[in-house]
Amino acid sequence: MKKHALLLLGLFCSFQMLHSQGSPDYNGGLKVKLDEEGNKYLRIISWAQVQGTYNSDVPDNTSSTSFNLRRARVLMFTQINKKFLILTHFGLNSLNSGTLSPTGKGDGSQLFFHDVWAQYNVGDDHVVGGGLHYFNGISRLNNQSTLNFMTLDNNRQSWSTLGLTDQFARHIGIFAKGKFGKLQYRVAINDAITNGLDTRTPEPNGAAVYAGKRLLGSKDSGKAYAGYFDFNFLDQESNFLPFKVGSYLGTKKVFNIGAGFFLHPGGSVIADATGNLEKEDVSIFGIDAFYDTPLGDDGSALTAYATYQSNDYGTDYLYSAYGTGSMIYSHLGYVFAGDKTKTRYQPYVSFASNSYDVVDDNRNIFGLGVNAYLNGHNSKLTLEYKNQKFGDSDLGTVTLQAMIYL
Repeated sequence: MKKHALLLLGLFCSFQMLHSQGSPDYNGGLKVKLDEEGNKYLRIISWAQVQGTYNSDVPDNTSSTSFNLRRARVLMFTQINKKFLILTHFGLNSLNSGTLSPTGKGDGSQLFFHDVWAQYNVGDDHVVGGGLHYFNGISRLNNQSTLNFMTLDNNRQSWSTLGLTDQFARHIGIFAKGKFGKLQYRVAINDAITNGLDTRTPEPNGAAVYAGKRLLGSKDSGKAYAGYFDFNFLDQESNFLPFKVGSYLGTKKVFNIGAGFFLHPGGSVIADATGNLEKEDVSIFGIDAFYDTPLGDDGSALTAYATYQSNDYGTDYLYSAYGTGSMIYSHLGYVFAGDKTKTRYQPYVSFASNSYDVVDDNRNIFGLGVNAYLNGHNSKLTLEYKNQKFGDSDLGTVTLQAMIYL
């Protein structure tokens, strides 16, 4: 009878405190226990981000305001014992008037898998696994969770291979992750995507095109390698899942220094004067530092992050936001003192500068915003002004986002 009572209780909801999200009411969300010890369970997370944006730089026949379902996701993971686990993550991104379809069957309206992987414990602190996964290299932002951004969204250029060699920042491959004391690691060997975003054809004596696998085949250009390593000087961050927290809102005291890489031999292609194709290696390296700390017992807190990244996509490569050159990025946020059970405010500022070998101008992006945490990251409003300057373009936008995750 006792066993059945515990099982029924678990089927309603079994809660445990998740301090990393800063919500006093969340209590671990929905976790269905299937045994008394909690080793057999199903965990479900769901979230939605809805945006309204004002943009003055639009054609005369276009409205300056628009609405966007930025993300709608469901993530589930489950295990029947501590030896292995499976995770499934599906949803959609950026559903707006341009991607809606009359019957919900268009490309923009479709759900797709973001992650599906299985993993196995090979020791107390080490795991191996495989599938469609998010154990990326380069930097913390290339492994960023979308649940707890401090800024409105991620620094776009930090998802440095999105669509070029992966599916929405996820590769199919194998990975290993774990820790040695205070040093955490993640490494992966992956298959590169065959048909990426860069659909161009190399021009004779022209710039590189990121299409090595499509144009040269999988033997010379099929595999990509990634890794990220960070040393946790103060409180130890969880590495149970690959998703890095954006801001702890003062619930932890974290100072990490990290370094990472992404290597894709033969990832890009150039053409000589006669049009013969030659492969070029893609190599990206990053270093970063993350600091999050309470500033007292009054609820005030500081979040700071900075990264430098060296990007080599091939000779004179430039496509959309990606390019051979370098990038610096930083953001800083401050949570005002206040009752943690009530609305709290966090103004922030961000800056990114991307240099490209093939042009003289830098792509500079400045952001200024404020978060209103109605219930930690679980229910928040974000208002952000962003300005991007690149060449003759000077684009400013104002966005208000509402987010809830359960």
